[in-house]
Amino acid sequence: MAEKEIQTNEKAMSEKDLNDQEQRRREKLEQYKALGIDPFGHKFNVDSDSIGLKKKYENLEAEEIKENEKVAIAGRIVLLRKMGKASFFTLQDKIGKIQCYIRQDVVGDDNYKLFKLADLGDICGVKGCMMKTKTGEVTIRVIEYTHLVKALRPLPDKFHGLTDQEERYRRRYVDLIVNDDSRRIAFLRPQIIRGIQRYMDSQGFTEVETSILSPILGGANARPFITHYNALDRDFYLRIATELALKRLLVGGMERVYEIGRQFRNEGIDTTHSPEFDTMEAYQAYGDLSDMADMSEGLFRYIAKEVVGKTKYNWLGHDIDLEPDFRRATMTDLIKEKTGVDFYKVNSLEEALALAKQYHVPVEPHFAWGHVLNAFFETFVEESLIEPTFVLQHPVDISPLAKKDPNDLRYTQRFELYFCTKEMSNAFTELNDPLDQRARFEEQIEEKKKGNDEACEVDEDFLEALEYGMPPAGGIGFGIDRLMMFFTESSSIRDVLLFPTLKQK
Repeated sequence: MAEKEIQTNEKAMSEKDLNDQEQRRREKLEQYKALGIDPFGHKFNVDSDSIGLKKKYENLEAEEIKENEKVAIAGRIVLLRKMGKASFFTLQDKIGKIQCYIRQDVVGDDNYKLFKLADLGDICGVKGCMMKTKTGEVTIRVIEYTHLVKALRPLPDKFHGLTDQEERYRRRYVDLIVNDDSRRIAFLRPQIIRGIQRYMDSQGFTEVETSILSPILGGANARPFITHYNALDRDFYLRIATELALKRLLVGGMERVYEIGRQFRNEGIDTTHSPEFDTMEAYQAYGDLSDMADMSEGLFRYIAKEVVGKTKYNWLGHDIDLEPDFRRATMTDLIKEKTGVDFYKVNSLEEALALAKQYHVPVEPHFAWGHVLNAFFETFVEESLIEPTFVLQHPVDISPLAKKDPNDLRYTQRFELYFCTKEMSNAFTELNDPLDQRARFEEQIEEKKKGNDEACEVDEDFLEALEYGMPPAGGIGFGIDRLMMFFTESSSIRDVLLFPTLKQK
């Protein structure tokens, strides 16, 4: 078949796949070109924004026009009411929407003809002066209309939008156009990040960056993503945590450090988990667990008051007030409250396993005493933690990087902070004894042999760093995405990620 015939058939097939609206929009491209207009536009100088104009001119009288004050604004047409010789349309820019009024006798015949080619979704620029309509709406009275970009696909119906949640996340660019709440969250997230940085900086911490690729699996218990480093002909892990790198900096004398960065865990996807996610980890030399608790409460209240502007939230169906002091309780006491079982008096793995069987708590082959205690917590307590609660004193068996509790060496100086049944942060008085740390790493290796894929490895370089001496320290890690969920009152982690990981379409 001749090349020209193939091209003709391909064109016919592509046009057949277009719906009527899409076809009409493509047909207009030639009309723009006939007018000497590039359908996909050029630079336009903007000097105003929608919200600023509304605020500045909110006190205009009805039908008042500020003819001597010119403005220039650009955005997407999201509402369009074409009439005879005068029309209304609404522009949506980065931060909001504003109505525009265009008249043929003001802009001229040619410019009005250009406007009449506009469709919903097109991007345009307007120059004009401000007025207020009879109904009291601040409006731009257009003096010059500039076509910038032709949208070849129509926007979703304003009453239905993107009703399929999966499509909202998959086509986030459309979701941001039609969904005000998605746009609110998208702009609030970086403001919260800046708030975290301001708060941490004010506490004397230094923000740092550490490597994303690591030859050693460490810093947390999690299943990793593995990649191959060709130059070294060696497998590396995408980091699961920043902990071990940041604690090396304490050894180096930086004393107070934090990092906001992306982590990767090759695990499940649900409403509160994503395989790639952001954390903020911080380490304070000469501090301990109590400093991390104070930091947590201070950080949450700072963001609430200084960034979001309120201290009361409704998240996952629960009302949360950040003003009162957060509750503090040990994991063992919380289990006793729910079941009557007192793990302080359970002295052996055999006793713990017998209790697990009695209470129908699932166990795995690698479980030690502390794993059973944690399984009781997850089975009976976790879903009841609604108000902000520091869950203290986690067992050594599940806390390989935390300092032991001197009052009971089966436990560590560790807490997890819970809001509405969800873990928000994890903190330790950091283990800085290199001999104890080596023993904990070796226990992790035994767990891995018994089937625990999430157990970490022996990091010889980190152990060597500890042998130079790491100051006593407190450390904490926050899940940034879950924190965003709380402050935006979102029920799914996908709502606070611009491009969440999705199943293949």
